[in-house]
Amino acid sequence: MRLLGLCPNNSFAAPLLSFVSNLHYRHCPRLFPVSRVSNHFCVSGGKGLVLAAQFGYKSDSQSEFQRKDLMAGEKEIPGINKTPYPPIEPYSTGLLKVSDLHTIYWEQSGNPAGHPVVFLHGGPGGGTAPGNRRFFDPDFYRIILFDQRGAGKSTPHACLENNTTWDLIADIEKLREHLKIPEWQVFGGSWGSTLALAYSQTHPEKVTGLVLRGIFLLRKKEIDWFYEGGAAAIYPDAWETFRDLIPESERGCFVDAYCKRLNSSDMETQYAAARAWTKWEMMTAHLLPNEENIKRGEDDKFSLAFARIENHYFVNKGFFPSDSFLLDNIDKIRHINAVIVQGRYDVCCPMMSAWDLHKVWPEAELKIIPDAGHSANEPGVAAELVAGNEKLKNILQKNGP
Repeated sequence: MRLLGLCPNNSFAAPLLSFVSNLHYRHCPRLFPVSRVSNHFCVSGGKGLVLAAQFGYKSDSQSEFQRKDLMAGEKEIPGINKTPYPPIEPYSTGLLKVSDLHTIYWEQSGNPAGHPVVFLHGGPGGGTAPGNRRFFDPDFYRIILFDQRGAGKSTPHACLENNTTWDLIADIEKLREHLKIPEWQVFGGSWGSTLALAYSQTHPEKVTGLVLRGIFLLRKKEIDWFYEGGAAAIYPDAWETFRDLIPESERGCFVDAYCKRLNSSDMETQYAAARAWTKWEMMTAHLLPNEENIKRGEDDKFSLAFARIENHYFVNKGFFPSDSFLLDNIDKIRHINAVIVQGRYDVCCPMMSAWDLHKVWPEAELKIIPDAGHSANEPGVAAELVAGNEKLKNILQKNGP
């Protein structure tokens, strides 16, 4: 039986041309006024603030967070911190059994009496990392991280059974109730932004604010762009390793071809496919190559969960009833303060998705970072993620308990 089709068509042609045009624009500044390529571009509406979060599997080394000197002409909001907070350790950790099969790892750090914020990691399958805590003021926030089903320290590892978007949304609610939290702020990037939108649209009354990064709406054209040849125009060298694992006869749909291997009865076949799948994403996640991040693709345990769970969600179209499901349900969260942070040269989750989200949700603030790709740990992105949390913090402080 043919797996649910995510095979290529011409749907990624227009985004590809636009992306290549933008790349040419970025590297040929003499053809354009300097101000157009040097400043952060911000589109904001009257009600909202939205901000985007990070892949849990990215490097959390302090050097990645170091902010470059502010570019000429950049306008700063007085009093808004943009520097990631120092590393901290959890004050409590635990395991929560969310089904007969699955148990999820969770942790809390920061202020036990602070405003709760839940971090939704990327992938899916990426898991959390210590650096994820650094986007939040530990004196103000009660910071909750957890590993989604099959990822990180959650068990069983790399398990696809009973692992859907709706299962994860139910898990988030079980964790909230377990921790006796009435409502919380939600922070998520890449797949984390997908899950944050889906969770918020399901439980809008439980969400005080949103911070989103690297918007991923899990539409067919987004999957086609990254896994069916679109992004290969930007990274042809990295693409060849991903492509060459699959025989020419099966290259009509790489997502399906990898699904077959990631679910093989032979574990070495699974590991080989997982390494190739993961390395492709790690090599494209930063504007400039990050060797520490790329090495994550060589970790068989990490790669297996990351690749198997991602592929499982993509083959099943995110378990959404329609391609435009998240955009169609924006009215449910229009009232929530939100900030979206998007790297201009994000190859994994191209800016077209953040732009489409902003068009249907103009109340949300959109921050476009002109010198960044996908990773939340790139300096410009990290700075605006911290700033987004600071803006939401200021709103909460102003409104009071």
